[in-house]
Amino acid sequence: MDENGIIIRNKARLVAQGFNQEEGIDYEETFAPVARLEAIKMFLAFACFKDFVLYQMDVKSAFLNDFINEEVYVEQPPDFQSFNFPNHVFRLKKTLYGLKQAPRAWYERLSKFLLKKGFKMEKIDTTFFIKTKDNDMLLVQIYVDDIIFGATNVFLCEEFSKCMHSEFEMSMMGEFNFFLGLQIKQLKEGTFINQAKYIRDLLKRFNMEEAKSMKTPMSSSIKLDMNKKGKPVNSTMYRGMIGYLLYLTASRPDIMYSVCLCARFQSCPKESHLSVVKRILRYLKGTMEIGLWYPKGDNFELIGYSDADFSGCKVERKSTSGTCHFLRHSLVSWHSKKQNSVALSMAEAEYIVVGLCCAQILWMKQTLSDFNLIFEHVPIKCDNTSAINISKNPVQHSRTKHIEIRHHFLRDYAQKSDITLEFVSTKDQLADIFTKPLSE
Repeated sequence: MDENGIIIRNKARLVAQGFNQEEGIDYEETFAPVARLEAIKMFLAFACFKDFVLYQMDVKSAFLNDFINEEVYVEQPPDFQSFNFPNHVFRLKKTLYGLKQAPRAWYERLSKFLLKKGFKMEKIDTTFFIKTKDNDMLLVQIYVDDIIFGATNVFLCEEFSKCMHSEFEMSMMGEFNFFLGLQIKQLKEGTFINQAKYIRDLLKRFNMEEAKSMKTPMSSSIKLDMNKKGKPVNSTMYRGMIGYLLYLTASRPDIMYSVCLCARFQSCPKESHLSVVKRILRYLKGTMEIGLWYPKGDNFELIGYSDADFSGCKVERKSTSGTCHFLRHSLVSWHSKKQNSVALSMAEAEYIVVGLCCAQILWMKQTLSDFNLIFEHVPIKCDNTSAINISKNPVQHSRTKHIEIRHHFLRDYAQKSDITLEFVSTKDQLADIFTKPLSE
C-alpha cells in the first residue's frame, strides 16, 4: 500500500518456517543492525541544513539476494509440489523470508557491496555509509531493505542509483516521502514530518472516529494510580492501544508523557486507565495534522533540555525524567521515563536526569561527527541551580553521598567542557512537557 492506504501491487512469497530452526544447527548469529529513528531524524535535519533532497529506494525481495552459509532444508509449499519428486525437500542456496539469519545475511551482503564501491561505514551507526568526492558527500542510511540517500551534488545520487540497479533488483521510489508510517514532506522552506494516516488508521481500529475531540492529551489535575478497586478492562486491547500510541510518539512529542504514564498500568488495566487512553485518542482526532517542522538554512548547533518531576509517580513515589534535544530549531530526540530509584530531593532527581541528557548528547555528538560536524561545550538547559552546582562541585556533601556513582560521570564531561550546564527559567524549560500533564 502507499501512504493513502491504496493497494499499488499484490505480492506472494515463499516463506520458511523459521520457528522450527534450532540454534547451532540451522543458524548461528542472527543480530542485524537497524537504524534508530533518532538517527533518521538527524539525517533529515542535516539534509535541511545542507539544503539537499533525500531520496528513497527499495530492494525487491531483499532477503533473496543473500547466500546462506548453513545447510538448511525446507518442505515444498502446499499445492506447489514437484510432480516428479513429490516427497523431496528443497535445500536452500539463498536465504528465504522467515529464516532467523535472513536479515543478518542481507545486511552483510549489502554492507560488503557498499564498502567495495568506496563507501565508508561509520563507527557509531553501522547502518550509515558516507562517500566523499572532492568537496561533495553522498550519505546512505539503511533500514533493512529500505535505503535513504542524499548528496550535496545530484550527480552523486544518480551515480549511486545506477550502481545499485547494476547489482540488485531495485524499485526507485523517488523523493523520500513515506517511511515506516512517517509522512515526510520536503518543501522549499524545510521538512515536515507527521503521521496523519497512522492516526486515522488508529482511530478507525479502536472505533474512535466519531469521538469528540479534546484540547489536551491529559487533564493537568489527573493522579493515576493502580486503582485496585476499579473495574478491570480487556488487557489485550489496552496493551494494543498503548503499543500503537508508543509508535506515534516518533513524531508526536506532545503525547509522550501521557502515553508513557498510561503504559505503566498494562499488567492490570482498569476503566480509569482506559478512559485516560481514550482521551489521548480524542486529542489526536483534533490535532491530526500536527507534526515536526525542520526549517532550512538554519545554524546547526546541538542543545539539550532536561527536567524532572520530583516523586511524580503516585504508586512508587519515583521521579519522572524528561529530556529533549534540538539541532538549532529541529527537535530530533526526546524521552520521558520513570527513574529507576526513589530520589530524596529535587536536586537529586534533576541531577539524575541531567546525566541521562548528557549520555544522549554524547551519542549524538559522536553520530554527528560522521557528518563532519564537531560540537564543543554543548549546552544543557536545566532549571535547578542545585543540580548545576553538584555537577561543578566534587565535594561529597550530604546531598550527594547517597547518589549512585554512575550518575557522577556527568562531572567528568562538565570538567572536560564537552557539555556546559546552563540555567533556564521554568517557563522556558521545554522539557517540562515530558514530565507532567500541562494545561492548554
